[in-house]
Amino acid sequence: MNTLVIGIAGGSGSGKTTLTRRLVEEFGGYITVISHDDYYRSHDELTMEERSRLNYDHPDAFDTALMCEHLRLLKNGIAVDSPVYDYAVHNRSGRTSHVLPNLVIIVEGILIFTSEELCSLLDIKVYVEADADLRLIRRILRDTQERARSLQSVLNQYVNTVKPMHELYVEPSRKKADLVVPTFRENPVALEMLIARVRSHVLANTGNPS
Repeated sequence: MNTLVIGIAGGSGSGKTTLTRRLVEEFGGYITVISHDDYYRSHDELTMEERSRLNYDHPDAFDTALMCEHLRLLKNGIAVDSPVYDYAVHNRSGRTSHVLPNLVIIVEGILIFTSEELCSLLDIKVYVEADADLRLIRRILRDTQERARSLQSVLNQYVNTVKPMHELYVEPSRKKADLVVPTFRENPVALEMLIARVRSHVLANTGNPS
């Protein structure tokens, strides 16, 4: 299978998931999405309180080697069973998700461009950026509404790890990107370029333009 792999990175709350969703809406069954977040390392040996204090915004928090192994298998047409992360308990859920190979694979995550191995597997690297205040507001809304976090815990994590790790790792990885998308909702040209590239790949491999 001739697979096109697109990496979508950017700070927490920058709009990565929304951009990914927009591409999935456009091309439906031709796209498979894998999230770096699901490859957070398991910490069954720690208590809930201990896990809540870990730095989840450092590259070492992820089992990126496993993600790379899975991505290689997917590119070779082999399905994988990826871990499933549970944000409410700060740990892997113990469940897996059966992921099928596809014409287009989107790899999404804040730190995916910090790994040379992972970058070497990406055909297109997209960095989504947004104003820091906007990213914080989005993170507060997401974590309190979808991940059962308190406002205080979200703010503590932002000050202690999210902001400093963004400045140390995420923002510098921007230079690895082939395409930087600033506030893509207000930048339809970048979105149209991505859609055109994916449509060209789908058309070349299926004869179907959408």
